Amino acid sequence: MSTKNIMIVGVGGQGTLLASKLLGYVLLGQGYDVKVSEVHGMSQRGGSVVTYVRFGEKVYSPVIDRGEADIIISFEKLEAARWLEYLKPGGQIITNTQEVEPMPVITGAAQYPEQLLEKMQTAGAKVDAKDFLAIAEEAGSAKAVNLALMGRFSTYFPEIRDEEWQKAIEACVPAKFLELNKKAFDMGRSA
Repeated sequence: MSTKNIMIVGVGGQGTLLASKLLGYVLLGQGYDVKVSEVHGMSQRGGSVVTYVRFGEKVYSPVIDRGEADIIISFEKLEAARWLEYLKPGGQIITNTQEVEPMPVITGAAQYPEQLLEKMQTAGAKVDAKDFLAIAEEAGSAKAVNLALMGRFSTYFPEIRDEEWQKAIEACVPAKFLELNKKAFDMGRSA
């Protein structure tokens, strides 16, 4: 298997860390060599954050260069657009349709860009966009949006059985939030 490159992008503390930890755990369980970067960005200040996950037979670095990402998982559609140049031609974007306004929009210095999903598709990306925040809220908490997104992501890897994902969730999520997060994952998977 050639190396696969996944980017997880978001704003602030939206849960990219748990998503990357879960992904790393399940991929290691499949026997892949996995490299996961630290979270990069300005999470303390509500800024853009990114985590790289690379896996395959042998991976030497977690860093993904422009034009190398197979899939971008995005917690917010402007963040998906911001990292679009890292996606391979014809690559897949899985994004939440939520709009988190950046500071220039909040202060009135700019407007939130329109038709982002269409612009990403025009640029050659395959876009899988859903309201994962609403899915997480229906599961019981907006904080489970990361697991709803990961549930959807799991559909792109049918060779990884559901039991493996469930085992990874049990290993990565605190017990008191386990059922909620499993429900959000399952709902995201079937979305």
